Amino acid sequence: MSERKSREGQESAVSRDAFAAFVGIELLRVGEGRAVARLKLRDHHKNGLGIVHGGAVFTLADLAFAAAVNSRGRAAVAIHCTISYLKAAQGEVLLAEAKEISCGAKIAVYHIQVTEASGELVATFEGMAYRKRESWTAPEAV
Repeated sequence: MSERKSREGQESAVSRDAFAAFVGIELLRVGEGRAVARLKLRDHHKNGLGIVHGGAVFTLADLAFAAAVNSRGRAAVAIHCTISYLKAAQGEVLLAEAKEISCGAKIAVYHIQVTEASGELVATFEGMAYRKRESWTAPEAV
């Protein structure tokens, strides 16, 4: 499978991610070692205090991480993730931008910034993934 076809399959599968779709996350862009995802905030994204739930912010960052780490055509799975919440999210939209820090034969590291539409930083996320030997292939459509 060519790297381009593998990347297209990966983008398609990430965009079909059932949990991300349920939460309302959209994958906007994917490139080699990079990705951008968006979450339009709704009432169901709020916690008991009336602010955006940390799990929604984490899920957005995690999807951008998954798209970026798998963008090179090799299957990769998260082995460690951390997030720092810097402020309560405001507004109607959050964006997560994933950038590759390091990509070795087996381990890849990514930095993801979650921002409001205004550009204000909401959270930083660091993800480390194990890169498998096999090429990434899209699962069969259900």
